[in-house]
Amino acid sequence: MAEKLSDYKFRTPIPIRFSDIDAVGHVNNAIYLTYFEIARFNYWKDAISWNLSEHGIIVGRSEVNYLKPITLHDEIACYVRVTRIGNSSFDVMQVLVKVTPTGEEICTTGKTVCISYDYSANKSVPIPTREREQMIAHDEPRLILNTN
Repeated sequence: MAEKLSDYKFRTPIPIRFSDIDAVGHVNNAIYLTYFEIARFNYWKDAISWNLSEHGIIVGRSEVNYLKPITLHDEIACYVRVTRIGNSSFDVMQVLVKVTPTGEEICTTGKTVCISYDYSANKSVPIPTREREQMIAHDEPRLILNTN
């Protein structure tokens, strides 16, 4: 999976906590999903203005590709973009990078299938029109496969 950071408009810093580190000094593999969750939440809040109180989102599937280890003293950030939009689900790509003196190194990539969800009815629902349009506008229509 060769991701081009130039395809991403949204980037958010990710704090590394001492409790994220395993016995050999690396970020534990399970923590990467938490980092992706932080990044997606910031994307929905800051880039899309998704009203999560009114329209819920649940995770249907997550994939993680571990490329390089991350340690306690690294400075990391996560890039986020939507790559596919369906009727009620959409795919979010996340790329964790390590900030170095010479630039950014991709450490981990992941794809999350997200589902627009009505918690009161306990069922998936169509992606709200405004949020759909915001995702397409933000992540450029040419980069999103619209399966509607």
